Amino acid sequence: MTGNPAKTLPAGSLLMLVLFIGVLLSAIAVSYSAHWNRQLLNTLYGEMNIRDKAQAEWGRLILEQSTWTAHSRIETLATEQLKLRVPEPGEVRMVAP
Repeated sequence: MTGNPAKTLPAGSLLMLVLFIGVLLSAIAVSYSAHWNRQLLNTLYGEMNIRDKAQAEWGRLILEQSTWTAHSRIETLATEQLKLRVPEPGEVRMVAP
């Protein structure tokens, strides 16, 4: 008996094939989504690491700035390098405006 091959398939086999393909595509989509999520998470952790390093550097720079601008340091530089001193009372002249 030579008939149409589509008629010899059991009932519901086309539905099973469509469902199998749907499940297969869904599994591939889940795998891709998990991989993409891991990549984004790794990128996020890398950026957070860069941020943490930048914040630590910022803290060091703020501390260094406060050290360079300390009043005692400026006074020491003025007296040692520029030879500045506090004038004696007799050396002070008052100027009228």
